Amino acid sequence: MCGIVGYTGERQAAVILLEGLSKLEYRGYDSAGVAVRDNDGKIEVVKAKGRLSVLEEKTNGGQALSGTCGIGHTRWATHGEPSEGNAHPHHSDDLSVVAVHNGIIENYQELKDKLIRKGYQFYSETDTEIAVKLIDYYYKKYLGTPVDAINHAMVRIRGSYALAVMFEEYPGEIYAARKDSPMILGVGEGECYLASDVPAILKYTRNVYYIGNMEIGRLGKGQVTFYNLDGDQVEKEATEIQWDAEAAEKAGYEHFMMKEIHEQPKAVSDTLRSVLRDGRIDLSDVGLTEEDIKEISRIYIVACGSAYHVGVAAQYVIEDLAKIPVRVELASEFRYRRPLLDPSGLVIVISQSGETADSLAALREAKEKGIKTLGIVNVVGSSIAREADNVFYTLAGPEIAVATTKAYSTQLIACYALAIQFAKVRGEIDDEDYTGLITELETLPDKIGKIIEDKERIQWFASKQAAAKDIFFIGRGIDYAITLEGSLKMKEISYIHSEAYAAGELKHGTISLIEDGTLVIGVLTQQDLYEKTVSNMVECKSRGAYLMGLTTYGNYSIEDTADFVVYVPKTDVHFSVSLAVIPLQLMAYYVSLAKGLDVDKPRNLAKSVTVE
Repeated sequence: MCGIVGYTGERQAAVILLEGLSKLEYRGYDSAGVAVRDNDGKIEVVKAKGRLSVLEEKTNGGQALSGTCGIGHTRWATHGEPSEGNAHPHHSDDLSVVAVHNGIIENYQELKDKLIRKGYQFYSETDTEIAVKLIDYYYKKYLGTPVDAINHAMVRIRGSYALAVMFEEYPGEIYAARKDSPMILGVGEGECYLASDVPAILKYTRNVYYIGNMEIGRLGKGQVTFYNLDGDQVEKEATEIQWDAEAAEKAGYEHFMMKEIHEQPKAVSDTLRSVLRDGRIDLSDVGLTEEDIKEISRIYIVACGSAYHVGVAAQYVIEDLAKIPVRVELASEFRYRRPLLDPSGLVIVISQSGETADSLAALREAKEKGIKTLGIVNVVGSSIAREADNVFYTLAGPEIAVATTKAYSTQLIACYALAIQFAKVRGEIDDEDYTGLITELETLPDKIGKIIEDKERIQWFASKQAAAKDIFFIGRGIDYAITLEGSLKMKEISYIHSEAYAAGELKHGTISLIEDGTLVIGVLTQQDLYEKTVSNMVECKSRGAYLMGLTTYGNYSIEDTADFVVYVPKTDVHFSVSLAVIPLQLMAYYVSLAKGLDVDKPRNLAKSVTVE
């Protein structure tokens, strides 16, 4: 969840650290801090509560800190409230060992009790301070190298972590260790970088290494060395990141979220073209053969948040087209209900970052049971991408806003492509239907673009909803999947309580919440369910609700019922989510804007949930 950066080279470290943290602030913004080895060889730590701007002011943009080796951190609080004392970096009593950490140490109390018995004292409420002092304890006890000390600590720590550690006796070096939390190490000419996500170092290098689970990396000036738990060196090959630095900038937009909404036509097109060859879908790069597809008995889609909503939509599409039973699972619950998995099944794990902790754990659970796995991820070399049997890479590029938009849209496209190809290979659709579905897929980018162009009308309506206390989204079938994502977008960035309901469930309790002025948004893109959903909207209106309708062009009769209507272009019913979600993204954005909120960094949230 937190963002970590590190740099060692010839340049002023603090300036680079702060710039890197600014690219990672979407991962946490409760507090921030840096540790830099000054020109006298001492490690200086500066921390601040609140947004990164407070730390920038405190250090004059990093200029106040000399030194060419340092680590930095922006925090999303887990252990201990947001405060300067709990902010990272944390250090040993004599400041000889300093570290930053992303993750959660589960046995922190056990380790803390041990260290207290050894004479250590603690100044914070964090589990990170315990990790730092455990490393310090082993470093001093065995009089070994940093690798020896970190190895001993890693064996004792339970939980997840990405650690960046500096030792006073090893100037110009940073040590990294990882278990189940993301971390990349970058190499440039005479300098090295580390970060918890690619955008932090894109400006400086595209050559990165992915440090493996339970491995240690030593960063010197222009060289990275890897070690396993036994202290033996491990050889790795660098990966070239294809994203460019400009892709992670706002490019003149007020917020990353609006920029990323506008990038959806290109992201959808790029993802679709990655699997299209001469008008046909080719999954050879994904790694799925026709024999694999024919042998699949059922599909389990496992994901969290918006990716889970993609799974709900995909369930309708895959079952209807390919006639394969699909079950959609919340990744955070997948392991704990001890699922009974068909040995011939396929587990599809969807995650933008490829590092979502619950989704990664679900993937490992499936692999332990011998089930074939497929990851749909946006980050090359991420943990899910490396560990899944097959990978479908979405081509959304870097997504910075906490509320996902373009990554969600590309995940939908990936699922559509799978559904169509599965249906064709298994003989559920003929060549004419196959070609027609692919042709319709190719129209989606332009149709998405046309919806975005008409955003001013949605902005006008959204500005009038800033005082809303409750908003309800209703729909049937695939429209229900759309409402799930629309509701999540609204609540996560506008802080308005919103819920999504299958429209037919209203009478089973929910309708008691409707009162005068309550906004109810009905989604009606499925023609065979249109009249039923209209009836449910009328039921709400009779109880005082204010109605917004979201439907396709041609369904103008909705204007007799709804107070405000948004129209989207027609498409194949299976693909309606891709179009109908766009107005709901815009709606949430403009409501948040009207309330004066931080659209890109909503309170209490972080972009990549890398802890359970």
